[in-house]
Amino acid sequence: MEQPKGVDWTVIILTCQYKDSVEVFQRELEIRQKREQIPTRTLLLAVEDPEVRVGSGGATLNALLVAAEHLSAHAGFTVVTSDVLHSAWILILHMGRDFPFDDCGRAFTCLPVEDPQAPVEAVVCNLDRLLDIMSHRLGPGSPPGVWVCSTDMLLSVPPNPGISWDGFRGARVIALPGSAAYARNHGVYLTDSQGFVLDIYYQGTEAEIQRCARPDGRVPLVSGLVFFSVETAEHLLATHVSPPLDACTYMGLDSGARPVQLSLFFDILLCMARNVRREDFLVGRPPEMGQGDADIAGYLHGARAELWRELRDQPLTVAYVPDGSYNYMTNSASEFLHSLTFPGAPGAQVVHSQVEEQQLLGAGSSVVSCLLEGPIRLGPGSVLQHCHLRGPIHVGTGCFVSGLDVAQSEALHGLELQDLVLQGHHVQLHGARSQAFTLVGRLDSWERQGTGTYLNMSWSQFFQKTGIRDWDLWDPDMPPIERCLLSARLFPVLHPSRALGPQDMLWMLDPQEDGSKALRAWRASWRLSWEQLQPCLDRAATLASRRHLFFRQALHKVRHVLEARQDLSLRPLIQAAVREGCPGPLMATLDQVAAGVGDPGVAARALACVADVLGCMAEGQGGLRSGPAANPEWVRPFSYLECGDLARGVAALAEERDKWLSRPALLVRAARHYEGAGQILIRQAVMSAQHFVSSVPVELPAPGQWVVAECPARVDFSGGWSDTPPLAYELGGAVLGLAVRVNGRRPIGARARRIPEPELWLALGPRQDKMATKIVCGSLDDLQDYCQPHAPGTSSILAGAALAALQRAAGRAVGTEALIHAVLHLEQVLTTGGGWQDQVGGLMPGIKVGRSRAQLPLKVEVEEITVPVGFVQKLNDHLLLVDTGKTRLARNLLQDVLRSWYARLPAVVQNAHNLVRHTEECAEAFRQGSLPLLGQCLTSYWEQKKLMAPGCEPLAVRRMMDVLAPHVHGQSLAGAGGGGFLYLLTKEPRQKEALEAVLAKTEGLGNYSIHLVEVDTQGLSVQLLGTEASA
Repeated sequence: MEQPKGVDWTVIILTCQYKDSVEVFQRELEIRQKREQIPTRTLLLAVEDPEVRVGSGGATLNALLVAAEHLSAHAGFTVVTSDVLHSAWILILHMGRDFPFDDCGRAFTCLPVEDPQAPVEAVVCNLDRLLDIMSHRLGPGSPPGVWVCSTDMLLSVPPNPGISWDGFRGARVIALPGSAAYARNHGVYLTDSQGFVLDIYYQGTEAEIQRCARPDGRVPLVSGLVFFSVETAEHLLATHVSPPLDACTYMGLDSGARPVQLSLFFDILLCMARNVRREDFLVGRPPEMGQGDADIAGYLHGARAELWRELRDQPLTVAYVPDGSYNYMTNSASEFLHSLTFPGAPGAQVVHSQVEEQQLLGAGSSVVSCLLEGPIRLGPGSVLQHCHLRGPIHVGTGCFVSGLDVAQSEALHGLELQDLVLQGHHVQLHGARSQAFTLVGRLDSWERQGTGTYLNMSWSQFFQKTGIRDWDLWDPDMPPIERCLLSARLFPVLHPSRALGPQDMLWMLDPQEDGSKALRAWRASWRLSWEQLQPCLDRAATLASRRHLFFRQALHKVRHVLEARQDLSLRPLIQAAVREGCPGPLMATLDQVAAGVGDPGVAARALACVADVLGCMAEGQGGLRSGPAANPEWVRPFSYLECGDLARGVAALAEERDKWLSRPALLVRAARHYEGAGQILIRQAVMSAQHFVSSVPVELPAPGQWVVAECPARVDFSGGWSDTPPLAYELGGAVLGLAVRVNGRRPIGARARRIPEPELWLALGPRQDKMATKIVCGSLDDLQDYCQPHAPGTSSILAGAALAALQRAAGRAVGTEALIHAVLHLEQVLTTGGGWQDQVGGLMPGIKVGRSRAQLPLKVEVEEITVPVGFVQKLNDHLLLVDTGKTRLARNLLQDVLRSWYARLPAVVQNAHNLVRHTEECAEAFRQGSLPLLGQCLTSYWEQKKLMAPGCEPLAVRRMMDVLAPHVHGQSLAGAGGGGFLYLLTKEPRQKEALEAVLAKTEGLGNYSIHLVEVDTQGLSVQLLGTEASA
């Protein structure tokens, strides 16, 4: 997530209760580090709780010991020392207990949210949200120490929670607001006016809760967040060697100590609360322990006495975040659905999912990481997660469906689910992997107490409806009070003769139809209770399956985004595919789109995406992305593309690509050639401009008679880059430019004449009498080795002048608008890949807007802007041109911009739209004749150029602009930037000498010069001169 710099964590620890989950969750942490959610240098540790029931306090102490042990080893110590905590920022995340609605626990429960700024696309889990909150909202500013965060809650914290750490010592809890009614089933802090915690109540009385209330009636809830200073963490760590607290850690258990269960809040922190008395604390019992025998009570008494001795003198304060929110993730399906849906929302929330018939999704429902094919109806308030389904399917209101694949869709045909929780589970039974399915009612209780229900009906109703008997579910000797949903052997995990499916549970909804057969099959299966199922869950397979489905729907997304020409960036998805090891299927999909779409624009974007995949695979090594793309090995695929055979060209590119995947240098070179292939397709699209090139015959000049074409220069006031293919025909371009004379001259021109010899004489130079380069070509073969085109803006105007002179020398006349399109065509033949703004600016007179629509063939239309009488002269008095003395590298800038556009980076797409919109605003400023408004336009335009092409502002130019800023309404570098000419709109008229004096006093500006500039009202001129003896 794109945020200000967050906490540079030294260690992040994720505690989990199952030994076989450690490796799985370690990999999940490492994946998040690859996604840049966690700093690269952070040590990541997934740590198993010493015992399943050590409590949050025991898990915290064990995790702190493991962190200190690893840091001590890294620092070269041979024993654990708390000294390593003094420069460490440690984050401990507790997985907590099993969760009935996600096999991987509350931490990995997926949320119906997307982060459009994330560099790597991924489903957002509760763990990701909490990591972001800890790293970017709560953690910044805190001193070294230990943060502890539970993952069993949904948390919301404002960007700047306003927590002060000045003079902090001891421990600090983070409290969030809640109602008094909510607090009845949760913990709440009693504090004094200075923020010290006086007491902590769990399920307190009305009177206790009211004592905690704030002036607005809300109370500070225990939120599962606490920070220990280094000093307090050292005191806590010291208890790991003292019986009976040593039994909370793996060291104590390995030494044969008896496990002890501790609460982080009601044991460790409670002893630090000011109003708590020692005698009351020692006989107390944490809420997570429940009732036990006297022996356990005595054991806990000893543990609490040790905590009191070590921690009592440490201050405990609260940081209250009034604008935040906290919701504990209970075992209530109704509450869980409410937290994942959007009551009152007009439509469904569809996240990382592809849905063919989205209109069938009910208001307020949510779909996360799913692939839904065909008619699938989802009722209001229902949730689908991690499902690949094929309709017709009807999921009614109040349902949660998760973990089903397309093969299980048929079991849902003809049913209407209502108020149900249907889940597919990956299980491992004695080493064998398989799938099981569970079905429960939304209203069913997971508590052990109470009468209990199943499928939203009483057990007696259920038995009567299905023919199932209580002895099918519970052993005869099980006491009635223990007979509940948790202990009922309801769920088949193995059938003697076939694979299991959802139908092995769904038959219970309507057993009338062939119910006896389904009942016999159910009874013949090996069944487990929910409690028995939990240790068998295969969390590695679950997460792998979810990842596989995410990328499966992602491939559908890629195809849809490209074929529908959506301005949606695929770069985060490319990063995800590469970093998680599956770029192959993504490139294959891109190949299919490029080969089959029949549209060179879409195909070019698909090939650019392949180039991005290859560039990401190089992981920043292998050289710069911009570079040559003419290796002989790629000639064959390029030739197919040049001939218009997309299918064979794409296939040949893929065949060649496979030979270039072995190391970063080859990957980068392959990426360059894919961009080169894209340029071929751009070239073909732009060459459609030749439809608008025409000429008429005129009198042929005499042999040897010179045809002279002269043009003004141009300055662009807004819209540049929008004229550059493919933006010009995918977005549609609009550029406002001025034709200008420099120092009273029209500085660009070309001459041509017919000569007797069948040769082509080329001469190039700054002036007619100073031709620095002369080339004679006797045949077209002399041009075959031309391969280094370079086209900064002036050359487009020069190309227009040269074409006009050549055509007239050949007895043809070309209109200016036809010439604009002819230059577009010519620059594609030359492979320079330029846009149209330069020739519009220099060939057409005065102040005008050029526009191209988002379509092919590419056509440029020009509108002259009418300004108030006398404004042109006023503009001339206030306009200056500065030669910065810095040569610009426009070609690399162009490649970078095209790469960003094809990636549809959100900032670039938004900026491109702003460029076009800004052009119309700038035109209006000219019509009003307002210099200050035009100055604002220039300033905004330069900022837009810098967004489009980072790096286009050299330091010397920035220094020059800063010096000139007080004297100008606005300023910008011409064209792409990076150097070249800077044009200024001065506040006072005729400021050339004054500004020369200002710049002369500034060091480090290099070889610059200031020139007078005025609007040219003639544009391109072509005339015939007399004959001369030599060129």
